[in-house]
Amino acid sequence: MKTHVRGRWLLAAVSASALLSFSAAPASSAPDPHPVHLAAPLTSQVKAAGGWQAGIPPLATPWTDKVGPDNALPEYPRPQLTRDKWQNLNGVWEFAKAGLGEAVPAGKTLGERVLVPYPIESALSGIQRHEDRMWYRRTFTVPAGWKVGTGNRLRLNFGAVDYDAKVYVNGVPVATHRGGYDGFDADVTDALTASGPQELIVWAEDLTDATGQPIGKQRRVSDRGIFYQGSSGIWRTVWMEPVPAASITSLTLTPKVAAGVLTIKVNTTGGTGLSVRAVARGGGSVTGAADTLLTLPMPRAKLWSPDHPNLYDLSVSLVDRGRTVDSVGSYFGMRSVGTAAGADGKLRITLNGKILFNQANLDQGFWPDGLNTAPTDAALRFDLEQDKAMGFNAVRKHIKVEPDRWYYWADKLGLLVWQDMPAANTGPIPAQWRPQFESELHEMVDEHRSWTSIIAWVPFNEGWGEWSREDTGRIAGEVKAQDPSRLVNAHSGVNCCNSHGDSGAGDVLDFHQYLGPATPSPSGTRVAIDGEHGGFGLRTANHMWFGDGQAYEMEPSSSVLTAKYVANQEAVLTSAKYCGISAAIYTQITDVEGELNGFWTYDRQVAKMDLRQVRAINRKIIASADGSGANVPQPPAGTPGLDGVAFWPLDGSYGSLTPVGGPGFTDGHTGQGVALDGSQYLDAGKPVLNTASDYSAAAWVKLDKVDGAFQTIVSQDGPSNSDFFLQYSGADQKFAMSFAGVRALAGFKPAVGQWYHLVGVRDTVKGELRLYVDGRPAGAVSACLPQAAPTGNTVIGRGKYGGNPVDYLDGVTDQVHLYDRVLTDSEIQQLYSSGN
Repeated sequence: MKTHVRGRWLLAAVSASALLSFSAAPASSAPDPHPVHLAAPLTSQVKAAGGWQAGIPPLATPWTDKVGPDNALPEYPRPQLTRDKWQNLNGVWEFAKAGLGEAVPAGKTLGERVLVPYPIESALSGIQRHEDRMWYRRTFTVPAGWKVGTGNRLRLNFGAVDYDAKVYVNGVPVATHRGGYDGFDADVTDALTASGPQELIVWAEDLTDATGQPIGKQRRVSDRGIFYQGSSGIWRTVWMEPVPAASITSLTLTPKVAAGVLTIKVNTTGGTGLSVRAVARGGGSVTGAADTLLTLPMPRAKLWSPDHPNLYDLSVSLVDRGRTVDSVGSYFGMRSVGTAAGADGKLRITLNGKILFNQANLDQGFWPDGLNTAPTDAALRFDLEQDKAMGFNAVRKHIKVEPDRWYYWADKLGLLVWQDMPAANTGPIPAQWRPQFESELHEMVDEHRSWTSIIAWVPFNEGWGEWSREDTGRIAGEVKAQDPSRLVNAHSGVNCCNSHGDSGAGDVLDFHQYLGPATPSPSGTRVAIDGEHGGFGLRTANHMWFGDGQAYEMEPSSSVLTAKYVANQEAVLTSAKYCGISAAIYTQITDVEGELNGFWTYDRQVAKMDLRQVRAINRKIIASADGSGANVPQPPAGTPGLDGVAFWPLDGSYGSLTPVGGPGFTDGHTGQGVALDGSQYLDAGKPVLNTASDYSAAAWVKLDKVDGAFQTIVSQDGPSNSDFFLQYSGADQKFAMSFAGVRALAGFKPAVGQWYHLVGVRDTVKGELRLYVDGRPAGAVSACLPQAAPTGNTVIGRGKYGGNPVDYLDGVTDQVHLYDRVLTDSEIQQLYSSGN
């Protein structure tokens, strides 16, 4: 038995039932993609062939009726490793449910018919139900011109089978494979009979979310929310090709722009001791040993970018003593990915050495007719074309790995791709499944490392499957070592959901925030991005999978939806300028099942926004969010000294404060203080602090209780929420300096009846909130967005949230200071030591 998992790739259209011998068109001479013009909604027609008939999906796409037995994804599936002879095995196969331990049904006709390569749950498959285990069967004939067995070998290729697969030819086991998102192949020569039809049988098992296997968003039963109908069995193209005994299996291509070269490794089977020659059209050439790293000169190369997706054709030959024994076609782009500080000093993503904001769309890759499998190549291309038309320059491929032609179109159209690893279940991956997850992650990187468009790897999403922060960091480091040429985003949405917290590893700090956008700030070593935001939704009658659905916020009309998007993206631009985010990823390109937050309906029939306005704001962000210029205004120097702009000693007098609810004086930290019983507070009658600039607030406090309730010592009312809270956070049971939803936390739980000195600092230049306890730094958090001018009164002893007074203090406060500037560490230590 053989298990082989290596790269998949190509172009060129053929009929599934025909055998063609052709030379694949080079990348530069392939016709440029053109937008697909959508027709009116279609009703799926039932097609029958040899007992197969299509199911009727709940929604039909413009391509549903273009799929049939003779044109089931007929394109050559491997654009970066082309050969001139191949035969597509897509089409109608026999099908049957398989039982546990059931014998291989060699020589037996199976009772049902399935259209390969559409997953069995899909309408296009003709089965339209889930089976845990299944058999596929068909016959094929090896063309006589291939001369298999007299110098050539027959290689059988599977784009992907979800999840466990066993392959038999003429009853002989030829391959086993585990993994639903990567390809595998087998040399089946020795299992062939001398002539005539050959029997091919595939067994597949897919238990989906009943195991710890990587599944992405798939579930056996859709939850009508963020998880969807699963896809089982064969879901990418199956094909065969004759190859020499010594042959090329894959190419590893890495552009080195600064050096003006492409490094290339020609991976072979049986090629030990042979040489290879690689020639780039419009570039250089190189000759060297097979299976070693070679350097191909690319002087004055035209670089690849979203605006100029230049690609070079590559031809590669395997040579034995001057005789070419194998040759393949390929292509590549010259581009570099990195980071650099912008004019504002914040670290940002670069492409080809220049800062480029990644304005991205979330793409989950689901289809109402084909589920995991796009109905046609034109459909596969459509979503990417719309991304370009809407002014995006990047795509996040969300916890799914696509067929190779998807990445080909991303290369060709010019889109930066953030590639996720498909997650397992949302809880920690069981220990016995963790090596499998890591193996599939590294296989994904290995198979896709030559695609020009991919610029980042994302091992984890929102903590789904994560079992420890330390292992997340280790895995990110191992991916970076495997592919140093790209960014590694260890954990998208590290602030969210099931996350174990920031490991500090990788090149990227990634927050999710709905509706958002998120506002993380970069460090000296990691860029910051908004990994998911948005999610505004709209119901579109007759274009919804379940007849209804939801989003993070539903809107009443297309015009309101468009306005919400534009306003949300203006906030993205603000986050880029003030916080320094390098990318923002909006959810999402299309509706998916019960999620109604797409630019397009799930059937790709209706655009839900005014796409001209979408394009305009997207292009504005890309042009403006590069960190150029002094984006953050420098605050005024502020009032010197430690008294500040307001000082209330609270020694038997309220001063300018108005007591509300009858508070009283008691023993304070220094002299007297004010006792508050959880319903009382002091009101300054005006906003003392200019919250649009820097400020600090200081107070002594002694708590009478420390439980799950919030208690605010000093705040200032805003329109709906307090502009800031110097508080005890009941959710964390720690002191905090906070904005609504953002808290700089101390590292300990305070004691009842003990005095503490608290200072909260708002630093607009660093974009931070900082907390000091008893004169020492206690916590800091990014809070980089500008605040509005003050609108409400400064108060002591309560906060405001959701328009209501909340978080009353149950304890004693004393010696309250307010400052119109950032206090230094030494000043805070001095204030604490003074006791005032």
